[in-house]
Amino acid sequence: MAEAVIFFVANGEPPFLTFFNRTFLSIKRHVAHMILREVDTAVEKKCEVSAGDCSSNDKSFGTDENGRHAIFNALDTMLKDSLERLKMMRENLSLVKMGLTMGYACESKYAEHTATIRRLCLDGKLGAAVWLWEKMVQKGVVPDVFTHNHIVNGLCKFGLLEKADWVVSEMLEFGPRPNCATYNTLIKDYCAVNGVDKALYLFSTMANAGILPNRVTCNILVHALCEKGLLKEAKRMLEEILKDDDEKDITDLVTSTIIMDSCFKNGAIIQALSLWNQMLQNCTKVDVVAYNVLIKGFCKSLQMDLAYGYACEMFKKGLLPDAFTYNILIGALCKEGKISEACYTLGVMSNMGIMPDRITYQIVIRGLCFDREIDRAKNLLWCMLNNLMMPKPLIWNLIIDLYGRCNDLSNAFFTRDQMLAFGVHPNVFTYNALILTQVKTENFYGACSLKEEMISKGLCPDVVTYNLLIGAACNLGRPDFALQLHNEMVQMGYEPDLITYTELVRGFCIRGKMKEAEELYAKILKSGLLNDHVPVQILFNKYCKLEEPVRAFNFYQDWLESKRVSHPY
Repeated sequence: MAEAVIFFVANGEPPFLTFFNRTFLSIKRHVAHMILREVDTAVEKKCEVSAGDCSSNDKSFGTDENGRHAIFNALDTMLKDSLERLKMMRENLSLVKMGLTMGYACESKYAEHTATIRRLCLDGKLGAAVWLWEKMVQKGVVPDVFTHNHIVNGLCKFGLLEKADWVVSEMLEFGPRPNCATYNTLIKDYCAVNGVDKALYLFSTMANAGILPNRVTCNILVHALCEKGLLKEAKRMLEEILKDDDEKDITDLVTSTIIMDSCFKNGAIIQALSLWNQMLQNCTKVDVVAYNVLIKGFCKSLQMDLAYGYACEMFKKGLLPDAFTYNILIGALCKEGKISEACYTLGVMSNMGIMPDRITYQIVIRGLCFDREIDRAKNLLWCMLNNLMMPKPLIWNLIIDLYGRCNDLSNAFFTRDQMLAFGVHPNVFTYNALILTQVKTENFYGACSLKEEMISKGLCPDVVTYNLLIGAACNLGRPDFALQLHNEMVQMGYEPDLITYTELVRGFCIRGKMKEAEELYAKILKSGLLNDHVPVQILFNKYCKLEEPVRAFNFYQDWLESKRVSHPY
């Protein structure tokens, strides 16, 4: 084999092609000798016949014109027949040579083409990948199952599940045979789009195709059933699949953890603990993920003592909490308003050598902002930057919003400028926080200019933006401008909400335009938006100031009636 490769490199063509070239030359020489023999024999026979004719009839045969033409016609016919046979042999050998060359080329290009398809699928260039795949199939070259799995995965990522299903059916019919990974990809994505029935159907067809599901298949289906609240079905499936599973311990741990998490989400704490105890009785080696599910479940049910108890049990078993464990505990403390304890837990996390991630910082900064601890929140923001973590716009927006609520206009805009300096682009929420800052400092025109800046940056103001501006216009006693903003809001395709109408009612009442206020109130009642007492309270207080208690009482009665109709029980 090595000698053949060296020969190929030296001569520039494969050894089998060299063999056929030599064979072709040998045949060519053989045919030439054969033609010469046939010509000699034919000439002899013709000459003998002609000589006999000449001796009996014409002594001048071969010397006249007719004799010479007869000889050359016979030679010409024999040469044409021989050359035709030679041409056919040459064409046949050329076809063989071409086929071998193409086969060799296909063999060398196959790996390149399949690798290209996989790379295109990973890069998201699915159209080019499918085009190349179809070209290969049309030429009779079928990529391997690994390449087909990339195509199925790419189609599923783009939401083309029916096309992916068709590819799998083509694989079943024409090859290559799909494997368990093929089905896992399709089943997982059907479960992701709430197509559990289709996923279960695919699972049932795996056995018919001679493909055994593995623990990944089991976990995908169990998780999907748990998400739909079908815990009994999930457990039944787990029991059936575990019967013939060689890796029962691993499968039992992962799948049981999924079911336990679902129990906590549905509030079935006793059932979750029963499953946990069953795992321990079966000597299942639990891991950090299982403990995280347990701790998260107790934090969700506000049983922090049990959560801390199982966190300590982790240490006793030699399992170190990870960032996810600390994020669960810190998030639960922030929800309870225990910001100081959350910050202390963050310090413990760092001392244990576990690097806080973006989620950790986001949880603590949000808690500090809710607690109006602006300086500590800003310090944590700088800690993120020092640790080479770029905060997302949400974190910047929290700090800008807090500065706005504290009427600190300069620091709000300074934080926005820092945000831009670090390459983070403001979004609609950033501008809404800045507009709120301008509104609270009674800078209405500055707020309007920020709205125009949003539009120039390609951002569309939302309902919150217009509500802030409409409220500010009403505070200035400009209900006409507030109505103009309302109309602009409707033209932008936004539906005014109860806050929008409440601000407009308040604006009309401030200006004493009670007729417009009553018409707008009637519109609110007709639209069915009225489920809040604020618009009624505004009208009630205004009519009381105008010394019209009867009309005030009538509005109150109308509101009670609307509440009774919308909530009869």
